[in-house]
Amino acid sequence: MGSVTTLPTGRAFTREDLDAMPDDGRRHELIDGALVVTPAPFTRHQTVVLNLAVTLKRACPADLQVFVAPFDVALAGDTVVQPDVLVARRAELTARDLPTAPVLAVEVLSPSTQRLDTTLKKSRYEEAGCSSYWTIDPDLPALTVWELEERRYVQRVRVVGADSHAVRAPFPVTLSPQALLD
Repeated sequence: MGSVTTLPTGRAFTREDLDAMPDDGRRHELIDGALVVTPAPFTRHQTVVLNLAVTLKRACPADLQVFVAPFDVALAGDTVVQPDVLVARRAELTARDLPTAPVLAVEVLSPSTQRLDTTLKKSRYEEAGCSSYWTIDPDLPALTVWELEERRYVQRVRVVGADSHAVRAPFPVTLSPQALLD
């Protein structure tokens, strides 16, 4: 028989509440004290995540490390997110998580998460000081790159289909949205 988890009522969720959630195959994130639960991603989503992670890993300098979800990024006591792909400074990692903003957070858009990824999560990464934020839409396919400038995200590039772009931050790498689906 599985364990029973009681959700808090009348108050915001905390990191401790999140840690007590059962491992049910869904992604559990915490944004401003609100629990966000999303289903397991589809095949196209996972293909993009894997191909992007491999591409980034090959180009990643030694002082940085590439991760894929699930991996906790604790932006605040009431905000713990799991970007699909992230790049972190090795010196900032703990045995448990990344307790600060990554240098790159990437969200692969899907029907169930697109609105959350392009609004609320994007603004939380921005507020936390994540220097680069990318979204990838596997249905177009398209890559959109934002970089932090004076504490605000500025869209640097949008690449669609088989076109490629040499991204400079957080380190040089050339990406093609279509190639991420192959």
